[in-house]
Amino acid sequence: MLADDDMEVWVADIDGRAVGFAAVKLHTDRSMGEIYMLAVDPDYQRRGIGSALTEVATDWIREAGLPIAVIDSGGDEGHAPARHVYEKAGYTPMPIVRYFKAL
Repeated sequence: MLADDDMEVWVADIDGRAVGFAAVKLHTDRSMGEIYMLAVDPDYQRRGIGSALTEVATDWIREAGLPIAVIDSGGDEGHAPARHVYEKAGYTPMPIVRYFKAL
């Protein structure tokens, strides 16, 4: 499903049921593509769906001619499966600090 010229969304479907998706945005001004959301239904995790979606998304970024692909994830235990998928796909975690303030 094409959302706009610089964005793409893929849906993983099993027996007519959406079980995961990846949404990717190209940032040509920064020479990179961003997998800004990837999700797999917990009942379907650990079946390679997240890996397949990550591969498709990364390939799309590469085919767009961009030299860098980026994806963010939380550092909490709930995001551990996602971090496993990304690291298995060859993504390298970079230490960053993001500050928030409730207003």
